[in-house]
Amino acid sequence: MLYDVLIVGAGPAGITAAIYAKRANLKVAMFENNTPGGQLVNTDEIENYTGAKKLHGYELATMMIDHAYQLDVEVIYEDVTEVKVEGNLKKVITPSQTYESKSVIIASGSVPRRLGVENEDELAMKGISWCAICDGPLYKDKKVVVVGGGNSAVEESSYLATLATHVTIVQNLPHLTADQKAQDILLRHENVDVKYSSTVKKFLKDGEELAGVLIESKDGKEETIYADGVFEYVGLIPVSDMVKDLGITNDFGYIVANEKMETSIPGIYAAGDVIVKQIRQVVTATADGAIAAQNALKYIESWE
Repeated sequence: MLYDVLIVGAGPAGITAAIYAKRANLKVAMFENNTPGGQLVNTDEIENYTGAKKLHGYELATMMIDHAYQLDVEVIYEDVTEVKVEGNLKKVITPSQTYESKSVIIASGSVPRRLGVENEDELAMKGISWCAICDGPLYKDKKVVVVGGGNSAVEESSYLATLATHVTIVQNLPHLTADQKAQDILLRHENVDVKYSSTVKKFLKDGEELAGVLIESKDGKEETIYADGVFEYVGLIPVSDMVKDLGITNDFGYIVANEKMETSIPGIYAAGDVIVKQIRQVVTATADGAIAAQNALKYIESWE
């Protein structure tokens, strides 16, 4: 079976691209190896998506994927391991099958970056988490540490402060970098404190469980913070391994695309958090997806 467009990733960019492609009467399928919604699923509240006012991230994600299902968009729940180009034909490869298409839109998003310090891998999901919405309730009436000072770290810390007895934020800069409103909401909580200009040196273990973190300040002073859980928000890594051999990524793994979401390979487009861009927000991801689908349609019309 030859598809018109195959979309890798079912976050806001991928879902929007699928909706636009389906409405253009294209033969389309979307790949997802996890829960549809991308980073939305791990976001507590969305307040800046036009028209939505205020809702939980998972609610917006559900609305988006339901829209795609309502249009009978085919969703293939498999991991994409590689994208190949053979002439005008594009091949999307999964562990079980190879799919052929006239065009491909890469909307695979990004995943949380890890700190790379001692005991982190051993304690992953055994005290260390990257999703406060998913795991926050496990730490009700307990102490937690949040690593990071951007919007995600600050917003999730505010949520955790409603559950935990104490939240300690470890920020490597002398100030938080989140939006001022988010900072104001956070600092109204009396059970929150911030360790500025500090980094995590190692995670402490008690048997197989997390016991706390060892941090070091800019002046070299070490401090042990005992905690039941740690949440990391230190940036993202683009999910682009499936196209690493196509020469369309930069040195950091982000896909380079122009304002039409075109990569340097005709018929391959990219959208959302996986591309080089200034702002990574839900609204810009959905815009990317719409643009990618519209330009894929134009390409398909001249495909041979």
